[in-house]
Amino acid sequence: TGLEKCQCRNARIQRNHIACAFLVWTRLAQIARSTGKTLYRIKRGLLDDYLCQQLKKPTIIMLFA
Repeated sequence: TGLEKCQCRNARIQRNHIACAFLVWTRLAQIARSTGKTLYRIKRGLLDDYLCQQLKKPTIIMLFA
């Protein structure tokens, strides 16, 4: 889930990070159950969709000198 990589030093921020990660994980699990796919396939699909979208129309324009 990436919780072990959290670099938050404040306890409140750590709790918020864990809560957000838990909410995302449970939502992905719910989508996976309803679609009949694995949770990891759903997660990877979301990342693939985002990458394709950014390659087609980037939100940050890179200007090279």
